[in-house]
Amino acid sequence: MLFLKRVTGASFTFVNRCQYTVWPGILANAGSPALESTGFELPQGSSRSFQAPTGWSGRFWGRTGCSFDGSGSGSCQTGDCGSGQVECNGLGAAPPATLAEFTLGTVGQDFYDVSLVDGYNLPMLVEGSGGSGACTSTGCSVDLNQQCPAELRAGDGSACKSACDAFGSPEYCCSGAYNSPVTCKPSVYSEMFKAACPRSYSYAYDDATSTFTCSGADYTVTFCPSSPR
Repeated sequence: MLFLKRVTGASFTFVNRCQYTVWPGILANAGSPALESTGFELPQGSSRSFQAPTGWSGRFWGRTGCSFDGSGSGSCQTGDCGSGQVECNGLGAAPPATLAEFTLGTVGQDFYDVSLVDGYNLPMLVEGSGGSGACTSTGCSVDLNQQCPAELRAGDGSACKSACDAFGSPEYCCSGAYNSPVTCKPSVYSEMFKAACPRSYSYAYDDATSTFTCSGADYTVTFCPSSPR
């Protein structure tokens, strides 16, 4: 049954439990086809599902504070993809943004994570259903904007930068001489993210406690999961 399931891939359902509208963005990795949409409006309390083919990989995020006119032109306060439109059209999120990353196995395991490596803009939870294996839910249900240090605060406090984005130094970005698991260690900032959201990626080499697997599942991505239903 696992192989039959994977002939059609997996479904992704986006749920908005925030007290405001979210505009999800979708970016397929190189070599993966675009899904039915690359960006859309998701009003408070609503949901929308997409089918992804076998072997698909890419990322999802939520854009907030968006303003689009009748023709779909505009921009977003956080997570903006720079397309100037509701659809992101192959462009990724401007940091800081909470990211959900997926690689669907052709036959076998899917790999998924929620990453704060590029900062944080809103709470997000990923859950698998109908699959086999560990299929652990992951994400960051905490509002990190409420505890973001002043030096990482973006704009009016609607997002929280990573230390790499805020300071640009190699030790925070795991670049240059720090581009290996041996030399790049957690910082006081990434440890703050990790303490609040222990299953999320907090810095580049945070794989061991942040990447999860499941086989043959469908996935739900919930924004503001701890908000009242």
